Amino acid sequence: MSPEIAAKSDAELVEWSRSGDRSAFATIVKRYQRLVCSITYNATGSLSLSEDLAQETFLAAWKQMADLREPERLKAWLCGIARFLVGKEFRKMGREPAHAAEALDAIEEPQSAEASPAMQAVSREEEAIMWRALARIPDTYREPLILFYREEKSIERVAAELELSEDALKQRLSRGRKLLHEEVVAFVEGTLSRTAPGQEFSSAVMAMLPVVSAATVGAGVAGKTAALAKSGTVGGWAAAWVGPMTPFFGVFAALMVNWISVRSAPTARERRFQGFWLSCFWVFVLGWGVAGPYAVRAMRHGYGWSDSTYFAVVGGFWWFYAMVVAGFLVVFLRRVGEMRREIEREPGRAENSGAPTTAASRAAMVVGIYVAMFSAMIYLALKAHDWLAGAILLGAMVVMGGWQLLHVIRRDGMAVWRAVTRRLVLAFALILVVLNWRLGGWLAVYRGVDLGVIHGLLPGWVMPLGTVTLVVWIGVLVGLTRPGRG
Repeated sequence: MSPEIAAKSDAELVEWSRSGDRSAFATIVKRYQRLVCSITYNATGSLSLSEDLAQETFLAAWKQMADLREPERLKAWLCGIARFLVGKEFRKMGREPAHAAEALDAIEEPQSAEASPAMQAVSREEEAIMWRALARIPDTYREPLILFYREEKSIERVAAELELSEDALKQRLSRGRKLLHEEVVAFVEGTLSRTAPGQEFSSAVMAMLPVVSAATVGAGVAGKTAALAKSGTVGGWAAAWVGPMTPFFGVFAALMVNWISVRSAPTARERRFQGFWLSCFWVFVLGWGVAGPYAVRAMRHGYGWSDSTYFAVVGGFWWFYAMVVAGFLVVFLRRVGEMRREIEREPGRAENSGAPTTAASRAAMVVGIYVAMFSAMIYLALKAHDWLAGAILLGAMVVMGGWQLLHVIRRDGMAVWRAVTRRLVLAFALILVVLNWRLGGWLAVYRGVDLGVIHGLLPGWVMPLGTVTLVVWIGVLVGLTRPGRG
């Protein structure tokens, strides 16, 4: 490894790895192998299994490198993959992490010649004794303790790896040592130091990498980690290419609907009203919905929020966004409906100098509305490789949109648009059902963690409560804005 590559930042190494630079990826492995191995060992209590899972972590990272949207958060991403793989391994084995150590009487004869470097450094008896001592310590203190002795007792490096202050790390290390029995402290320290991954581990990882570059393997398919798609399949292609474009389809469709609606409004008064309100709407959508998430992430880094605080803020952020958008749409549609009823009562007020409403324009509006409504949800499903939810949403968009087309192409008038509104309510209800059903799993895949971790950060009752609140809010607005209330 050249000194030039070793000095590169995480973001630079990620970019080089994406282009197929194996030396850059080898630097990533050497930089974080002790951290990843310590995480997997802390969870499993088995040196051999922890190294297997750590190697799988780096292999999954190589395959999914194109999915990493924030290269500067490489370390957190690798840790998330490692924890996801640990959870998956123990679900498969039917037991919980941190309960994998074997009993002393189950230990067999010395390992074979193909044992891992860590297993060659200690005997099976030493491994079992060490884990029995460590297993008594809570995870909060055990993980820093393991990494500390594997990082050659570097307070500064371990604090940076675990994103803790040096004072907080010292307190955890002190508490962890006190919880160890005095007679095994020296033994655990020495054994952990000897079993730290070294050159043999990184060489083994590099030997296992596919020949093709990271940029071409899966490109969004999560391999073993997601276990939902294989690279090179139609699903993987959809996730890599169609998926990221889906939100742009939705934005384009919504803009098209707005343009047709303003252009075909029956009165100059309504065109002015729609033009002003829709301009305000897009300012809010683009400002809050696009720039807002970046501001939240910047505040997280600036204020050092924990994962639980960050999830609470993000949940509140999008809940407020949904409330404002829903409120805007209810008020906007109510006001447009009132203007249209005035025209029905007084046909002479139409004064339409805009484009006439044709069957083609009505059909384009229906298509645009359904694409705008479902595109973001389909994107989220594809991004998480959730083909079942994606198929349900795509099928609903096609079926419900086609159903609407049969009505609006043949007829026009308020009766048709009332029917359209009712079916849009049904589509909105379906979207809420899918969000409540699948959101937790999607977040787990995005962050590369087990679903249990997401439930710890976002309790299961939060989404239903937010949904009920949103529905009640819409109901109140519908009641307050009904005709005759002024």
